[in-house]
Amino acid sequence: DVQLQASGGGSVQTGRFLTLSCTASGLIFNDHAIGWFRQAPGKEREAVSCIGVSDSATFYSDSARGRFTISSENAKNTVYLQMRFLKPDDTAVYYCAALPRKTGWLRRCFNKNGIDYWGKGTLVTVSS
Repeated sequence: DVQLQASGGGSVQTGRFLTLSCTASGLIFNDHAIGWFRQAPGKEREAVSCIGVSDSATFYSDSARGRFTISSENAKNTVYLQMRFLKPDDTAVYYCAALPRKTGWLRRCFNKNGIDYWGKGTLVTVSS
């Protein structure tokens, strides 16, 4: 079974940093793309960032670009999301997700309906 284990959430103050981790098992890591999504209370789940593990191609939503950095440590089947200068609007449950890295993967990676595998979320709370 494919499992995605997200960790690293917590409560921080505005302007602080936090790094989330997503460790995958049960899949061929290099054949997949890993994405981070988030869902704030009362809002739709939205894509934050995505990485093609085999070549480290990275992509970001407008809200994440410039503040968040996604990276992978392939030897550990782990993807990280470093979040800097956090704001209260970043408060959400963050989910990692995986899909096969094949034609159309980027479009799918930024669409919650295009994801094959979801992990359980990790809560990030940013207070002002």
